[in-house]
Amino acid sequence: MSDLEEDLRPLDHRPEEDHEDIYDEDGSIRGDFLALVCAAIADRDVLYLRQHVAKLHESELGHLIEAIQPDQRVALVRLLGDDFDMTALTEVDEGIRLQIVEQMPNAQIAAAIGELDSDDAVYILEDLDQEDREEILAQLPFTERVRLRRALDYPESSAGRRMQTEFVAVPPFWTVGQTIDYMRDEEELPESFTQIFVIDPTFKLLGAVDLDRILRTKRQTKIEAVMRETNHPIPAHMDQEEAAQLFEQYDLLSAAVVDEGGRLVGVLTIDDVVDVIQEEAEEDLMRLGGVGDEELSDTIPETSRSRVPWLLVNLLTAFLAASVISLFEATIEQIVALAVLMPIVAGMGGNAGSQTMTVTVRALATRNLDIHNAFRVVRREVGVGLVNGMIFGVLIGVVAGLWFQDPNIGGIIATAMLINMLAAALAGIMIPLLLDRVGIDPAVASAVFVTTVTDITGFFSFLGLATWWFSIS
Repeated sequence: MSDLEEDLRPLDHRPEEDHEDIYDEDGSIRGDFLALVCAAIADRDVLYLRQHVAKLHESELGHLIEAIQPDQRVALVRLLGDDFDMTALTEVDEGIRLQIVEQMPNAQIAAAIGELDSDDAVYILEDLDQEDREEILAQLPFTERVRLRRALDYPESSAGRRMQTEFVAVPPFWTVGQTIDYMRDEEELPESFTQIFVIDPTFKLLGAVDLDRILRTKRQTKIEAVMRETNHPIPAHMDQEEAAQLFEQYDLLSAAVVDEGGRLVGVLTIDDVVDVIQEEAEEDLMRLGGVGDEELSDTIPETSRSRVPWLLVNLLTAFLAASVISLFEATIEQIVALAVLMPIVAGMGGNAGSQTMTVTVRALATRNLDIHNAFRVVRREVGVGLVNGMIFGVLIGVVAGLWFQDPNIGGIIATAMLINMLAAALAGIMIPLLLDRVGIDPAVASAVFVTTVTDITGFFSFLGLATWWFSIS
């Protein structure tokens, strides 16, 4: 028998259980399935729930939990008991997760946490009160307790918080055969992994070996002969978004996480990075809209509190724009057409500024925009603003001139449109760049300032031009 044939001896293959499709064509949970689950919860039909709910994939179970009523969620968890997959709580909103966990005894949480991967366990534990967290950790085996506490000690949104502390590590003097035998016999290995890390006696990271390289190498070969330098080890304190960018840039499936001394403390895997990318994209989108960390499960007071601050800032900037309009009261009283048309100039400028701002904020977040290409991008956006300003200036100028039977009105609004489009382009890119330069998140603050600039510029240019033109004509 060859080395490869020996190491690929057949494993115990089990037939896959029938899987029920719980989704309809548009991706929502089927109404009939949801009704049956709700009825089973109301009737305390544990048998049905174990047969049709307990076997769902963690993501499907998470979607189901979000779809049912709040009082049914806790009842479902209690009825399933030990059959409830706690991993599903990593798939739901934080508010729903806390609602469920707070109703569960700490002993039950500890028992369930012990069955989870460390990254999922940390994800659930990090939102709990310190007292409950310590009580749960105290009930776990010593080694697991130490691993979880170490991960929880790292800053929130860092690679250390996201990492999985279960990994495969071997010394460099082992042979490929010893490594394969170790993976076959050791029961404490991760459920899935793609590479083996090589460490010295102090756990300092020396390198890594991909599994495919292991399977293609003879058993007597030393690990140090086939290992390579680890691709981009990630410091545990690195921000999770920066770590995700490394995965994207270098097409990584997994990466070692190391502490300040270069010692291996965990591994970051692609499934966690996909979650990070989605979370960061959602966070940027929400912040651009001024709604913070709002979730669908939030209550009315919680949602209102998250939106009020930026609405208040918008109100203050609106008064600033209104004060500009008040400077031209006499002109507006004489020419009513100005009052009808000035929202068009401000509105078009605001939309154009938002387009530029969105592209800029996203480019900053993905590190595609920096000091080296900023001038080129600014020049491009100014060019786009000039072209769009001329196109829409001519269009609105012709319409306004025909509408009010006055070519002067058409020329004024066309010129104002061009000026505001240029201002919108500059504000849309320069404001995020300046905010990022001074250490302020551009996704949070850019929208208010860009809107303020376009409103003030639009009103001032349109009304100022009208006042000047009609005063000399």
